[in-house]
Amino acid sequence: MAENRNFNEGTPGPTGTTGTTGTTGTTATPGTAGSPAGTGTATALSQTAKDYGQKVSDVATQAKDYVSDKVSVVGEKFKELQNADLGELAENAKQYARQKPGQAMIISAAVGMLLGLIIRGRR
Repeated sequence: MAENRNFNEGTPGPTGTTGTTGTTGTTATPGTAGSPAGTGTATALSQTAKDYGQKVSDVATQAKDYVSDKVSVVGEKFKELQNADLGELAENAKQYARQKPGQAMIISAAVGMLLGLIIRGRR
């Protein structure tokens, strides 16, 4: 009946089962000499994640500083426009259009398109 048994099953012995011999322990990756598989990989991934986290934090800080600077510039320009005379603003716009007609046309088209989208969106 021993012929019908599974190869890895073994046969009963005096103190337990006897059967195929093999090695027990952890599988090592090259260069880790006995350490569990994946420990080096997990450490490397952890370090990579920390590095990317630091980079994201640095970029977020730079973006925050950039936006803060631009918001302050826009706020100053807005205050200037509130205090400016409409006739003076119109004259400045005419001078700009005479000096840079191509840019003035592009700006006018963009503003017209934006206003059209805003008005159309309300209907």
